Amino acid sequence: MKKVFTIIILAVIAVSFVGALYYLYQKNQEDPVTYETETPSEQTIVKKTVATGSIVPKEEVLIKPNISGIIDEIYIEAGQKIKSGDLIAKIRVIPNVSSLQSAKDQVATAKINLDNEQQNFDRQKALFDKGVISENDYQNAEVAYKRAQQSYKSAEQNYEIIKTGTTSGIGTAANTLIRSTVDGMVLDVPVKTGNQVIESNNFNDGTTIATLADVDKMIFEGKVDESEVGKIKEGLPLEITVGAIENKSFDAVLDYIAPKGVEENGAIQFDIKGSLQKADSTFIRAGLSANASIILAKADSVLAIKEALVQFDPKTQQPFVEVETGDQQFERKDLELGVSDGINVEVKNGIAKDAQIKVWNQLKPAQAFTAN
Repeated sequence: MKKVFTIIILAVIAVSFVGALYYLYQKNQEDPVTYETETPSEQTIVKKTVATGSIVPKEEVLIKPNISGIIDEIYIEAGQKIKSGDLIAKIRVIPNVSSLQSAKDQVATAKINLDNEQQNFDRQKALFDKGVISENDYQNAEVAYKRAQQSYKSAEQNYEIIKTGTTSGIGTAANTLIRSTVDGMVLDVPVKTGNQVIESNNFNDGTTIATLADVDKMIFEGKVDESEVGKIKEGLPLEITVGAIENKSFDAVLDYIAPKGVEENGAIQFDIKGSLQKADSTFIRAGLSANASIILAKADSVLAIKEALVQFDPKTQQPFVEVETGDQQFERKDLELGVSDGINVEVKNGIAKDAQIKVWNQLKPAQAFTAN
């Protein structure tokens, strides 16, 4: 029994020994790993983040009427450039029956008062001409008569304004002709002939008849995520790309970052604004979607390598690369890195521009599959 057990153990040892020899033989038959190398290059590294948004006018002016009524005529259309004072629309006033009757009653009352003061003035004048009353009494009667004349005239004007929307002698203070208050392009005319409009006052915003803006002064309005807002600051340069305008970008400057974020789809978003600096006559329509690349850092014409070539010491996290010193012989070189765009990184110190850097994480070629 012991002899059989000994034979089995010796057989196992012999098989293991033969297997080890075969493994070492196969290992020696494999080609040694040959590492490729890459050299640094001179590049411009730009670190940036992207915000989505749209192009809008810096200032939009809403033209509203100062009198209620119905649009009788419209003299402009969207896309038209107009000057301050140009005619926009004409309003036909539909008077309020109650207000009209009240104004009519005021005219009648003022007429009665005027007739009474005129009779009194005529009597006082006759008495003054005869020397019966003093000049002071005569002047008092004259002043009262002139006041009654003015009250009657004002009542008539008020009646005319309520009835027609305008009257003579008051300029453009109350007018059925709506005119532009600024130079610019008509962006929108939200009303049509026959629409009723409401005047703008302390209690009502009024109906917008037209929207005007200077299309030469446009801004980018967008949003950035809370994870990015801490990286940006006012004054940073922007590079604006508009989806509808291919192969063209526009420079801008970040002017505004919202102090308070708004939750959208579970994430906090912050509004930003940037003024466009157009160097040509390219027409950008208001409301076009756009992306803004916010340039966080930039390094012009610097020595750079691919980030994939950089390794990090597991203990100190010091970045380094392996530089070839002989045939497939490499030496570690610690680096001082600068700006990175996620693909390439600036090398401030550590290697020369002609260094051959080891590609340490290169992929092995895929083995051909052979079907049985």
